[in-house]
Amino acid sequence: MHDLVIRGGSVVDGTGSPAFEADVAIDDGIITQVGQVTAQGREEIDAKGKLVTPGFVDLHTHYDAQAMWDPVLAPTSWHGVTSVVISNCSVGFAPLNREKRDFPLRVLEAIEEIPVEVMEAGIDWDWESYPEFLDALDRRQHTLDIATQVTHVALRAYVMGERGEANEPATEADMAEIERLVEEALRAGAMGVSASRTKFHRFPDGDIVPGTYGNEHELLGLADALSRVGGGHVMQYLGNPFDLDHDLPFTRELARHARSPVHFIMSDTEWRRRLDFAQAMRDDENLEVYAHVPPRGVGSIGHWRATEHPFRNTAALRSIAHLPWPERLERLRDPALRAEAIVEAAAEPDSFFRSFTFDQLFELTEDFDYEPDPASKSLAARAAASGEDPFGLAWDIMTGNDGTGMIWGPLTNYKAGDLSTVRELLQHPLTLTSLSDGGAHSTRICDSAGTTFMLAHWCRDRKRGPTLPVEQVVRWLSRDTAFAYGMKDRGVLAPGYLADLNVIDFDKLKLHAPYLADDFPGGAHRLLQRADGYAATIKRGKVTFRDGEHCGVYPGGVVRGPQAARTSAEEAVI
Repeated sequence: MHDLVIRGGSVVDGTGSPAFEADVAIDDGIITQVGQVTAQGREEIDAKGKLVTPGFVDLHTHYDAQAMWDPVLAPTSWHGVTSVVISNCSVGFAPLNREKRDFPLRVLEAIEEIPVEVMEAGIDWDWESYPEFLDALDRRQHTLDIATQVTHVALRAYVMGERGEANEPATEADMAEIERLVEEALRAGAMGVSASRTKFHRFPDGDIVPGTYGNEHELLGLADALSRVGGGHVMQYLGNPFDLDHDLPFTRELARHARSPVHFIMSDTEWRRRLDFAQAMRDDENLEVYAHVPPRGVGSIGHWRATEHPFRNTAALRSIAHLPWPERLERLRDPALRAEAIVEAAAEPDSFFRSFTFDQLFELTEDFDYEPDPASKSLAARAAASGEDPFGLAWDIMTGNDGTGMIWGPLTNYKAGDLSTVRELLQHPLTLTSLSDGGAHSTRICDSAGTTFMLAHWCRDRKRGPTLPVEQVVRWLSRDTAFAYGMKDRGVLAPGYLADLNVIDFDKLKLHAPYLADDFPGGAHRLLQRADGYAATIKRGKVTFRDGEHCGVYPGGVVRGPQAARTSAEEAVI
């Protein structure tokens, strides 16, 4: 008798091969049979008419804080994800001087918009070294597997203290200790090293995060330490797409020093040049590089309780900012306040409009299509058609539905006004689907539902261009992401692989609109987004979700370092 048998589903095995009808048997957290399973299971799932896929792997999250208090890791876990990678963008919690943690926490708040008071309320700081951090993660319950990275910002803060915070360059002695700690972290179980040189990482006063433009020998030193450990680890590098003449050659140097895969973030900014350079690195020197591509426009959501919205810095809004939300909402309905704020915002647009104009903003509704046509659906187009003021339209949308209305604007990946560029990016052999940012930007970005979007939009619902095959998209979400990050024990439905799976009612798959919840430590709020269609999600053979509801089991844990490859899918399917 098997522990679990999934009966009669349409198996999309993660290899890109055509779907086929089969049963899947699971024992001791491992897939043991794919085909016709005659023995019964202690538990069985009827998957007739449904897709059976591997669990999805999310490579770009910031659940470093949330994983310390939340065993579910919503909303990511609601969307078929069974493994996540944390500590991206050079920011993390280890190693950590507990008595001097103010600086790394302020960096997390500035870069990823995780409030310091939330982290302080939710985390017991029961570690210092990186091995102790992994042990601390292991002591918590987890629905998902969590893979970690050691980060440049944390290393500088720990080794250099106030000198690092003052943005002094690392000395030779500093670098010797930093590199020693990198090797210690990798040998303890970190999947790789994360570094950044992006100009977007700034404190509220505009100062760049220390270490961002530190001497390049610091980042090359991290890569050298990575090369000494080897063994399938990776380097995550958040570069500077606005200085490609320098950044692309430096990426090559990182890959040469690391002698390991280098992963970088891709958008539609000079994307052909960047991909061509990555391909030349592979072709000329066999350097392994991967570009991470978001599956849709990376969207900033404006609403009244977001960190940014079109009226946030007006005197009219500041005058009511101290009020409890119910009282604030009543004032927002006041026509006089509305008129005052609109005049002020139009005269001196808020920082929100450094990123957007009204022809790039859309009303975020329950049935929102994340590939909207700016010519007819944008706030600019709607205001022009109706004779309204676009500022007034934005105000009325956000005040609607008891003050929970939202507007959405794509920060990147939507320069074409559709997703045609994204489709080309996703199909390139050196790209991976990524960048959910789960756990970060919790009041203005909600892209953790990217896996559901990939299946529903790209495979079924797209109206403004061709769709993509389900088998290919599932491979991108499972095998390719897992294998590229050294987790070769998952991502494929075949005997010998981890029993991480989804049972999906593809016809009913639906992404709901984001909503605001006040469930962070201390009552802080965050955006969440649910989906229909996930009949079951299984982690290490345990059913963690049924019809979108958590089952109260926590089979996840910490992925300690690269995982060995299992039996090939071609040999394993019977």
